[in-house]
Amino acid sequence: MPASICGTWEMISNVNFDGYMIALGISPATRKIALKLKHRKVVEQKGDVYVVKTMSTLRNYTISFRLDEEFHEFTKGLDERNCKSLVTWQDNKLVCMQQGEKKNRGWAHWVEDDKLHLELYCEDQVCKQVFKKNA
Repeated sequence: MPASICGTWEMISNVNFDGYMIALGISPATRKIALKLKHRKVVEQKGDVYVVKTMSTLRNYTISFRLDEEFHEFTKGLDERNCKSLVTWQDNKLVCMQQGEKKNRGWAHWVEDDKLHLELYCEDQVCKQVFKKNA
């Protein structure tokens, strides 16, 4: 069984976020602001439903899903796109594949060395973020 990703997590590193946002088509002005933000993740599991909240001083984004069930996702406040998303456990990673306008889009969360790792990918860009759990 994979390590629990549930909890509140504070960002400690953010590599290639700009490249990822460029691949999503996010405007230069928004990217400039977004690069200065420190994100907080809150991950909860309520029965068979996962809720992942990404919060910052600029905007918040919440997604809820059941594993292995495709769902419609509108990335409101991010790149404002509709996609079909599917989240599964793959080994020790919670992986989401998003099908829509952008190719090779999705993310993966996993816990390693008491830290939450997140890879965000779109087209040929990969952003790697690391979060430390709040005490």
